Amino acid sequence: MLLAIDVGNTNTKFAVHDGETWRAQWRASTYSSRTADEYAPWLAQMMALSKLGFDDINACIISTVVPQALFNLRNFSRRYIGAEPLVVGEPSVHLGIEVRIDKPSEAGADRLVNAIGAFVAYGGPAIVIDSGTATTFDIVGADGAFEGGVILPGINMSLQALHDAAARLPRVEIRDPGRIIGSDTVSAMQSGIYWGSIDMIEGLCRRIREEYARPMKTIATGGVASLFEGAFPSIDIFDQDLTSRGLLEIFKRNGGSI
Repeated sequence: MLLAIDVGNTNTKFAVHDGETWRAQWRASTYSSRTADEYAPWLAQMMALSKLGFDDINACIISTVVPQALFNLRNFSRRYIGAEPLVVGEPSVHLGIEVRIDKPSEAGADRLVNAIGAFVAYGGPAIVIDSGTATTFDIVGADGAFEGGVILPGINMSLQALHDAAARLPRVEIRDPGRIIGSDTVSAMQSGIYWGSIDMIEGLCRRIREEYARPMKTIATGGVASLFEGAFPSIDIFDQDLTSRGLLEIFKRNGGSI
């Protein structure tokens, strides 16, 4: 089986694929200083709940936007799985995707993995929206190429900035308050972040489609996306497994077998 590890700025996702389907998935907070020996007992317990163990895993692939976390995760794969992991972004790992931007080396591993996962599952052209620490809009061409995108602060980051910068504004839950005009501070903040995020995403999708001047499907993924499912007319598909799909495809493109 394959263990796919996606390290984001906020969360790290572990997913196990048995060659036919995803058997289980787990999330942990990202701490770049967490050692291989700290990952092992937690993941062993999570795997046991799904009747899995380290002996069932024979391969590993890692994508990370936190370079400091790679050393310990590489050691974890070597020590507990007995496999040298494929690492997205290393010269030896073939992505099989053309990167059509001015500085291809600046394209984040997570954005490229998402583009591959989206194209394999849904084709192109497409807009891939990933709502995490940052919210990204990435463009996948008709032939699967990565063609650039938009990056802006994520929803939780915006909420944290409000709380940090304004002494009297509290931390609030992201939810639909039921109406636009808030009757108190909390509902006013919830309305602003909820409906403001929806209108921002709808507006950017409209502008991207106008500039691209071709029909495009829109796929949303990421830890926050599920909170808005059903609220966006412009989003065609919500897929929480998009990054895992991309990692599986990269593993296959590099001759991996499960």
